[in-house]
Amino acid sequence: MTTPPRALEWVDRLAKLYTPVVADVLDKLGYRNQCMNPRVRPLWPEAKAAGFALTVQTVPARDVAPPHPYAGELAAVDSLQNGDVLVVSESACSFWGELLSTAATYRGCRGVVLDGPTRDSLAIKEMGFPVFHVGFHPADSLGRLDVVTHNVPISCADVLVYPGDLILADHDGIVVIPSVAAEEALRLAEEKVSGENLVRKALAGGMTTTEAFKKFGIL
Repeated sequence: MTTPPRALEWVDRLAKLYTPVVADVLDKLGYRNQCMNPRVRPLWPEAKAAGFALTVQTVPARDVAPPHPYAGELAAVDSLQNGDVLVVSESACSFWGELLSTAATYRGCRGVVLDGPTRDSLAIKEMGFPVFHVGFHPADSLGRLDVVTHNVPISCADVLVYPGDLILADHDGIVVIPSVAAEEALRLAEEKVSGENLVRKALAGGMTTTEAFKKFGIL
């Protein structure tokens, strides 16, 4: 697989945006299935994550007492780079907890998106490490799920995610920007934010929504 471009500048620009405006421009570019299922929610309302996807594929465990415990999970976490967001496929038990959050923070990871539950939630929240998850579950992953590989295309919350895609997650949801469209999507989203600021000012000044849409083409 060809390694997608990786510019930390993109992460900084993305972090200043919000998911609805990014979703809108992806629609305009023809990418209409880039928003994850709303079952995935932030651990706390203000949590926000932006970065490059490092993908993780999980499957139900084949062995209750595996010969190499946590091998796949540890390999994935140890491969994190500054600017990454870990994106994990669907699971029924907790892949993530406080200790992995600590390790990920040290490596410059910007957050985790789980199509499954998490645990150690209060400790993670106190750390301020952004986690997006499907509820809570105290049971350990050992003997319940295996990580078979990482940095491959995966399905997460009904969206196909490729390694190196850009991830933006906030209170409104999670949006995946294909790496091939990253620069154009960022540019268009920044332009739309500027336009929305003008529309907001016009509406606050009494302009009707019909007039505002006719003038700015933004709603």
